[in-house]
Amino acid sequence: MLGIAAAVLFFIAFLINAADIATNDVFASGNVMLLGLTLLALHVAGVGTSLRSRRR
Repeated sequence: MLGIAAAVLFFIAFLINAADIATNDVFASGNVMLLGLTLLALHVAGVGTSLRSRRR
């Protein structure tokens, strides 16, 4: 799920950059890209996966 959210953020950052949309400093393409990288790093680290070990 975090990987999909990262892909969406990368796409939004691409659109902001490619269309040269004027945004404030919070929603600049670099900041959105860094949020995407953070989500991608969490996904690779295994945060949010649904694998749970069952103990009996």
